[in-house]
Amino acid sequence: MNVVLWITAGLLAATFLASGALKLMRPKEKLPADWGWAKAFSSGSIKAIGVLEVLAAVGLILPAALDIAPVLVPLAAVGLVSLMVGAIIVHVRHGETQAIAVTLVLLALAAFVVWGRFGPQSFTG
Repeated sequence: MNVVLWITAGLLAATFLASGALKLMRPKEKLPADWGWAKAFSSGSIKAIGVLEVLAAVGLILPAALDIAPVLVPLAAVGLVSLMVGAIIVHVRHGETQAIAVTLVLLALAAFVVWGRFGPQSFTG
């Protein structure tokens, strides 16, 4: 179970590091055309979402890998769950059905990490 949780956290971290970096480095106008939701957000809001995604990606891996405050791993996953709930609401409002499905998968993976790291494979146990 521990290995599965590490792999899941690693996949989530890679996904959100890439997504967050894209939001941080590209101007709003140059974001992918299929990100229709971005038109409804200010450039600053998009950058803030990018920062949250990058911080969550780092928080999923580094605290446990360095054995410095590993309780931050499930807390980062909780943050991702919250972010994905917000993303689902935005995608529903914009009628982005395919994005909803992807976001639900990411939410489920983050919730799995929350459950596993607060529960049976806690770093404090």
